[in-house]
Amino acid sequence: MRLTSRILLLLCLLPALAQAAIDAALLKPLAGDDPEARVAAVGQLAALATPEAARVLQALQDEALYATPDGRVLVIEGEQAFDPASGSNGAVPDGVDGVMVNNRLRSAVQGALSGLALLSPERATRLAAASELQKSVDPAQAPLIRKALAQESDAQIRQILAQVIASADLQSSDAPVRRQAVLALGGSSDARLLPRLRAMLEKDAQGRAHEPDEAVQIAAVQTISAIEGRVARMEFAGNVFYGISLGSVLLLAALGLAITFGLMGIINMAHGELLMIGAYTTYLCQLFFRQYLPGMQDAYLLAAVPAAFLVAALVGVVLERTVIRWLYGRPLETLLATWGISLILMQAVRTVFGAQNVEVANPAWMSGGVTVLGGLVLPWNRLVIIGFACVVVACVWLILNKTRLGLFVRAVTQNRRMASCVGVSTGKVDMLTFGLGSGIAGLGGVALSQLGNVGPDLGQSYIVDSFMVVVLGGVGQLAGTVIAALGLGEVNKFLEPVAGAVLAKIAILVFIIVFIQRQPQGLFAMKGRSVE
Repeated sequence: MRLTSRILLLLCLLPALAQAAIDAALLKPLAGDDPEARVAAVGQLAALATPEAARVLQALQDEALYATPDGRVLVIEGEQAFDPASGSNGAVPDGVDGVMVNNRLRSAVQGALSGLALLSPERATRLAAASELQKSVDPAQAPLIRKALAQESDAQIRQILAQVIASADLQSSDAPVRRQAVLALGGSSDARLLPRLRAMLEKDAQGRAHEPDEAVQIAAVQTISAIEGRVARMEFAGNVFYGISLGSVLLLAALGLAITFGLMGIINMAHGELLMIGAYTTYLCQLFFRQYLPGMQDAYLLAAVPAAFLVAALVGVVLERTVIRWLYGRPLETLLATWGISLILMQAVRTVFGAQNVEVANPAWMSGGVTVLGGLVLPWNRLVIIGFACVVVACVWLILNKTRLGLFVRAVTQNRRMASCVGVSTGKVDMLTFGLGSGIAGLGGVALSQLGNVGPDLGQSYIVDSFMVVVLGGVGQLAGTVIAALGLGEVNKFLEPVAGAVLAKIAILVFIIVFIQRQPQGLFAMKGRSVE
């Protein structure tokens, strides 16, 4: 690190009016050979929280700290030597020797420098430093952490720092201090504390617990129980949330298929490629905004939603007019034809965009997440997708139940011949219905692009799951599709930790097969003359 950047760091992290010198007795152990004294000196320097102390620690990390034959410690930068004991600069004296830094001392210095970030005026910097200390804390840092806690005003950071201090106090030689630290950790949701607390109760070869004090042992048992209960509740809430998230993704992927397969009876094996087209349309919108509207780059997703719907719907209309319209009532030929179309679409994308995946970055307003229950992070991108799925379902319901197109779709679905007899253009309704289902698949592709990379094989991962959702929910039933998607998402997330991802998929497939054997029409039976 350069001298100018070090000075900037010190000015940002530490008060401008700090003491000008460091006690020489505090610096002297750094030039000695006692490893314990050197580590202790690093902790004491960090506790000073002054620019001079930070400068010495940074020089120690950069191997720019030297010792004179008479035991003085100097920070040497170029032709200048800074004496932290007097606060003065001068020429480099003769006979100086570099202070040796081993791994243990280097680790202590890194921890001390990170601890100094707790004094930063920026909340984000202090929060990041406190969170980093949660992973591993050195008892020698306790004085600095206590000083930071005393002047901290943010409630979240104060809570983290209090737990960090308690974690450091677990190694205290005073039993009441250890007991108080164990009790203080009882309000934590950090599962990383459990191994340390359990280690206190473990017994050695003679049958004696590592923690000799009985009161501390009782407190450790209580704290372990409290943390385990809180972690279990957090894991349950996390599974529920991620199950809803997965169900929302499945719903967006299956909703278009519920229209094309459920209402029209078309086994569209190219449905996954319509998802892929929506995802690549999102990618193109991102490129367009990056190149031509860089100041509005975070708004690309808002433009991608209607663009993906229109592009996928247009592709669907072209497929229906050119191929599928000639195959109504011939399911096997439709399956084979749409499978061939899916291969053509995948190869076309490979030719245009290449076989490698492309990255679609989340907008800034979808980055990060919200923390609940003390440690469960709900990512914004998944929260937005859940809300987006609700909006899409509401729009589909309104289209099918409150518009003229929806009335014609329901009429053709229930009795095609009668609808044709009363003047409904069944061919036009078929085209618009297939375009609507394809456009909704494009919206599903927009959502999928926000969860991972986009590639030519994107849709293949969801085609089977989409058919399972539609069949389980009941062919042609919107409510059944919603319930089946969310149900499968929840079951999958709760089974994965127990059985693994592969066995969870197999178990769900077996369940659906057994369920369909007993109730062939799914959760909700379709009504109308066509069913009879």
